Amino acid sequence: MTLPNRPRYAARLNAFKAPGKSSVFDMLDGAARVGGLDAADLNFPDHFDGTTPADLSRKLSDCGMALNGLAMRYYTDPGFRLGAFTHPDPAVRRAAIDLTKRGIDAGAEMGGRLMTLWMGQDGFDYAFQVDYARAWDDTVAAIAEVCDHAPDVDIAIEYKPNEPRAYALMPDIGTTLLACREVARDNLGVTLDFAHVLYADEMPAHSAALIARHSRLMGLHLNDGYGKRDDGLMAGTVHPVQTVELLVEMNRQGYDGVIYFDTFPDHGGLDPVEEARTNIALVERLRQVADDLSGDTALADAIARQDAATSSRIVAAALYGRA
Repeated sequence: MTLPNRPRYAARLNAFKAPGKSSVFDMLDGAARVGGLDAADLNFPDHFDGTTPADLSRKLSDCGMALNGLAMRYYTDPGFRLGAFTHPDPAVRRAAIDLTKRGIDAGAEMGGRLMTLWMGQDGFDYAFQVDYARAWDDTVAAIAEVCDHAPDVDIAIEYKPNEPRAYALMPDIGTTLLACREVARDNLGVTLDFAHVLYADEMPAHSAALIARHSRLMGLHLNDGYGKRDDGLMAGTVHPVQTVELLVEMNRQGYDGVIYFDTFPDHGGLDPVEEARTNIALVERLRQVADDLSGDTALADAIARQDAATSSRIVAAALYGRA
């Protein structure tokens, strides 16, 4: 069964940094060499340093890429080390909110309609360090203000258990969905990062199903890891079955957004172009398997009975061939 939704692919641009060539234009040139990457996510403000939205739009077009969206990167400012939306100083919180609004405006100028918030700096490291209720209230209020700034732009929360803070304020799917409920804005949703989900001790397809039930999935980051940290390994290399199950859930939801490879070839010295090509090849194969399984009535019957032995044989045959 082949379903009509074929998301474009994007990859982490910072993976394409090369010695002496670290501008965003150089990174886009590197990504363009991959072939098959036809979308891009830009970090704000660092990827906009020394350039303009108009210049970046032209460069994307020259590289044959469309803008998927922007992602906020508060860590580039040491003033946010104690938090952006949770900082104890109201002036710093205001600066973080205003910076986010400028990022939304820059993306909108380029035709972008998605801003991803990864709030790794919003958390704590010690007992008795923060007022938990105040930190939560400040964050909910900040996200609401950001959503209201441009109601036609989607704002997605990308959760992660920790890093750089020892504990993140929004470390898992349940806490994130609670925040979405309290903010209560139609343009707020969730970006799901596969390695972050493993890191949070969750099953990716289950988390995606909860998002569909209580919010909206706005972004999908595929990668892999061993669940101990944010490994950023190539998609499907450690958890192929869980990746296929997530892709089946994506088919069920009719997800038609970009698949973003949030992987770290630079950590292990891999050629980023070849690593990105491998991500595409692996995910294309796993998506074919997911398409076939999405229409498999025997698999649906086994799941309805919670018959893991039968369902595992069906999935193994789809992945590896029948014995």
